[in-house]
Amino acid sequence: MNDFTEVVLTPKVRNEGFDPLGTAVHRASTIVFENAEAYANRAQRGPEGYSYGLYGTPTTRTLEQKLTKLEGGVRTFLAPSGQAANSVAMLSFLKAGENILVVDTSYPPVRDFANQDLARFQIETRYFDPSTIDDLESKIDERTAIVWCESPGSTSMDVQDIPAIVAVARRRGILVGCDNTWATPLNFKPILHGVHIVTEALTKYISGHSDILMGSITIARPEHEAVVKGFMGRFGIGVSPDDAALVLRGMETLGIRMQRSFESARTLVEQIERHPLVDRVLWPPLAHSPGHEFWKRDFVGASGVFGVLFKDACTRHVSPALDVLTTFAIGASWGGTRSLVAPMPVRQNRTATEWLASDLVLRISVGIEALEDLQADVARLLEDISVRTAQDRSGTGARSYG
Repeated sequence: MNDFTEVVLTPKVRNEGFDPLGTAVHRASTIVFENAEAYANRAQRGPEGYSYGLYGTPTTRTLEQKLTKLEGGVRTFLAPSGQAANSVAMLSFLKAGENILVVDTSYPPVRDFANQDLARFQIETRYFDPSTIDDLESKIDERTAIVWCESPGSTSMDVQDIPAIVAVARRRGILVGCDNTWATPLNFKPILHGVHIVTEALTKYISGHSDILMGSITIARPEHEAVVKGFMGRFGIGVSPDDAALVLRGMETLGIRMQRSFESARTLVEQIERHPLVDRVLWPPLAHSPGHEFWKRDFVGASGVFGVLFKDACTRHVSPALDVLTTFAIGASWGGTRSLVAPMPVRQNRTATEWLASDLVLRISVGIEALEDLQADVARLLEDISVRTAQDRSGTGARSYG
């Protein structure tokens, strides 16, 4: 055979006896078939078969199966981001003329998607109060197709009564979806509480290193598999096998990373709560946090993401004071090894509920750095806010203190 051909063809090598711990990265667009008949019948290969790289490789299927087992579902699909997973989960089951009920404390990009894109498709969005089932029931009608939860909400940390929501929806034949990114399946399994569709931003805790964008959709019912698979195929939605392999690698340390994050967060919450300029900390393990009783009943643990509300007198100084931080970084997302802070507005993202507290929540995601360094950084931040606030009261003006 000509050398020009030899350099193109790939020899088949034996892999018997080669069993590595890590997952191999299978990169592919084209998948070769053994004969013309097999190619003609490729659509009959079933959910675990392979026909084209967009629809799955052994690498992506390994991640899907691992997530399916953790979530307690029947099938998982991978999307290019957590937001993509939410959008796919909704659009797969909605059609023009229907409505979706979305918890009022949901992730702001979900609200943008619902208010702008679902509206373009003539799908109405109604927001419901996470603290009362009555509000949810009053907004359901014969056109309601999905109730969408995010428990807890990633800014104000409201935990919802998922079993009660499921009971209401089930009586009306309505699907329930839940974004479970804050808890991960290690701390909460929505499907075991009756939820039909669970999404995760694998970008965050599950991959865990702030370098991957990916999301997942896990379904609880076999009859929904073709619905989601068909939608994703028609829209050409898939993920990179390289990224899937990195998520798989990150997952191996998920348990120890989350445990360390939680333990450090617990200490930092105690430190922050004691400060006189702090109004309160929003974190489900705290008795005063909204929905604490549901967290205590349904969850087996917590993540290291929480919110801090400051008293009105110092709220305007919080954002500029962040510049004194040396261990915490300022940035979007959370759930990685590095600790992050992000000032988050709340009022503009509420429709069904009235936000009466300060219109800024400082979201803190605790990483895996040494606790004493994190404590020192928090002390530095609180001191800078205190100095700025004291200068306001004395009329001397504010300046940065390092």
